[in-house]
Amino acid sequence: MHRVGSTGNTSNSSRPRREKRLTYVLNDANDSRHCSGINCLVISKLSLLGGNDYLFSGSRDGTLKRWELADDSAVCSATFESHVDWVNDVVVTGETLVSCSSDTTLKTWRPFSDGVCTRTLRQHSDYVTCLAAASKNSNIVASGGLGREVFIWDIEAAMAPVSRTSEAMDDDTSNGVLSSGNSVLSGTTVRSTNATNSASLHTSQLQGYTPIAAKGHKESVYALAMNDVGTLLVSGGTEKVVRVWDPRSGAKQMKLRGHTDNVRALILDSSGRFCLSGSSDSIIRLWDLGQQRCVHSYAVHTDSVWALASTPNFSHVYSGGRDLSLYLTDLNTRESLLLCMEKHPLLRLTLQDDSIWVATTDSSLHRWSAEGQNPPKMFQRGGSFLAGNLSFTRARACLEGSALVPVNTQPSFVIPGSPGIVQHEILNNRRHVLTKDAEGTVKLWEITRGAVLEDYGKVSFEEKKEELFEMVSIPAWFTMDTRLGSMSVHLDTPQCFSAEMYAVDLNVPDAPEEQKINLAQETLRGLLAHWLSRRRQRLATQVSANGDFPVGQENALRNHISSRIDVHDDAETHIAGIHPAFDFSTTSSPSIITEGSQGGPWRKKITDLDGTEDEKDFPWWCLECVLHGRLSPRESLKL
Repeated sequence: MHRVGSTGNTSNSSRPRREKRLTYVLNDANDSRHCSGINCLVISKLSLLGGNDYLFSGSRDGTLKRWELADDSAVCSATFESHVDWVNDVVVTGETLVSCSSDTTLKTWRPFSDGVCTRTLRQHSDYVTCLAAASKNSNIVASGGLGREVFIWDIEAAMAPVSRTSEAMDDDTSNGVLSSGNSVLSGTTVRSTNATNSASLHTSQLQGYTPIAAKGHKESVYALAMNDVGTLLVSGGTEKVVRVWDPRSGAKQMKLRGHTDNVRALILDSSGRFCLSGSSDSIIRLWDLGQQRCVHSYAVHTDSVWALASTPNFSHVYSGGRDLSLYLTDLNTRESLLLCMEKHPLLRLTLQDDSIWVATTDSSLHRWSAEGQNPPKMFQRGGSFLAGNLSFTRARACLEGSALVPVNTQPSFVIPGSPGIVQHEILNNRRHVLTKDAEGTVKLWEITRGAVLEDYGKVSFEEKKEELFEMVSIPAWFTMDTRLGSMSVHLDTPQCFSAEMYAVDLNVPDAPEEQKINLAQETLRGLLAHWLSRRRQRLATQVSANGDFPVGQENALRNHISSRIDVHDDAETHIAGIHPAFDFSTTSSPSIITEGSQGGPWRKKITDLDGTEDEKDFPWWCLECVLHGRLSPRESLKL
C-alpha cells in the first residue's frame, strides 16, 4: 500500500519514533483527466442545475472527479482531492457524496458545490473497499473492508458539529501551538478552505459518535448492497458466502453458501427480496432471500465477475470482469448477449438511460449502447446464447471455437484519461527521473521542480537509461513510487537532508562559487512557497486595533517547533527567493500528502494551501526548515 508517514510511537516501546513523512505527487499537464484505473462510478442528477446528469468517478490516482454529461460531451467540473491512496467506492446519498479509500478512511463531500471535504470518518483498520447506500433513506451508508469489518453509518450524526472539551483546549494552550487565525483549532474541527475543487484538511475521528458494527465476518469484505429503505444489508468477500444483516442493529439474519471463490459484486432489488452476486468463480447467482437459497446461477463469463448492474425492475443484469467482456443476461429466460469487449478488465458499471458507463483498470471511461430502458431490444439483433449453470460451461464453449461476436465494436462516447506511469528509474544525479507510461512514452523529469525536461516519445526505456547514465554520486535523499499512476516523491527526515550541490552546478545566477544548496530544503521551500506567501498575507491583515503586529501567535509556533530540534551550529542560512531549479509550476501544480500532529494524513494541491495550515497539519521538521532554514540533525553531507 502507498503508506504515508507514521502515526508515531503510541506504545511504551523504546524504539525511536519515526517522524511524519511529506510526499509530493507530480501531476502531468492535464489535471482534468484521471491517470490511473477507475474503481468506481455513480450517476446523479441535480434538477436545480438544469436537470443534467452528473457522473462521479473515483480512481486509483487517489482523486474523484465530477463530470457534467450531455449527449456527446462530458466536462470535468470538479476534482475532489483529499484521499491519500486509491479511491475504491463512491455513493451519493441525499446532498452528500461519500467515498472510501485504501487509506482506511471514508470522506464526505458537498458534491455539487465547491468539492470541499466536509468530514473524514475513521473506524476501519485496513483498506475500505466498498460502500452501500439506501436510495430512499439518505441517512444510512454502510462500509466494508479488508479488516473483516462492516460498519453502518448515520451520516447526519457523523457530520454533526463536534464541540471541543475544555480539557482538550487546555492541552493545546499549554503546548503553545496556536492556529494561524484567532482561535485554537482542534483536530476534530472541520477545516474548510476557500479553494475551489479542492479538499479541506480533514478531521480526526468523531468524538461521541460510533457507527454500528455488523460483527461476524471472518475474512475480507469486497462487496456490499442495501435495499431502498435501508432495512436490509448484504455483504460478500473472500469468505465465499453472502451474509445478510439488519443495518439498523447490525444483527445477523442469514448466511448463503454457493460460491466457490471471492464474492466481488452484489445487487439487491428495491424490495430486498432478491439478490444478485458476482464472484471470482465466474458465476452470477440469483438468491431468493425469502427462501434463503440460490434460485438460479448463470455461467456467462470465463473469468472473475467483478461488476454488476441491473435494470430498475430487476429483469436483466449487465455483468463484466476480468475476461474483458460486458454481457447482458435475461434473468428469467437465461438468454445472454455479449454487448462489447474492452481492452482492460472491467471494474464498475453504471446505467444512464439507454447507455451504460464502464470503468476499467485503464484511466478512460467508456459509454456503450445498452438499451437500459428496454433491454429486450438488444436481443432482437441476434447473437444470444443460453447461459449455463456451471462455471466450466462458457470456458468449454470458448475452447470448442464458438467465439461470440459482440453487438457493439466501438463505444458511443469516451472520456479520455492520461496514461499512468508504469516504470521509473532515478538517475545518479538524484534530480532527474526517467519514466515510461502505459502507452510506452518515455519522459525525463526534474523532480526538484516537477517539470518534464524531455519527451522522448515511444523509445526503448533501457536504451535511454543507459544513454543518460552519469558517473556521479549523490546520496539518496528521497524515495518514490508510482502506485497512484503518477510520481509520488517521499521525503523523510533526517535522510532527506543528506544531499547538497554547489549552486553553480544548479545554474543559480550570481551565486558565489563555494555556495552549497541543500536539495531537500530548497525543494520544500519551492513546494510551500504559495503557502508561505498566503501565511504572510494572513498575518499581515491581523493587525490589532492600535496597529501593532500580532507576533504572539507566530512566536508561539516558533518556540514550540524550536524546542523539538537540535540545530547544528553550521546549519545553512535561510536563502531568500526560490531558485529556478526549485520553482514548481502553478498551472499543473503538484499535490502534497502529509500529516501533522493531529488529524491523520491529508492531500492537497500546493496552490490550494491557504496559509492557515500549521503544525497540526504539517510535520514539525518541514515548518522548521521552511520558516527558519533549520535542518534536522544528520550524519554527513556528500557532494
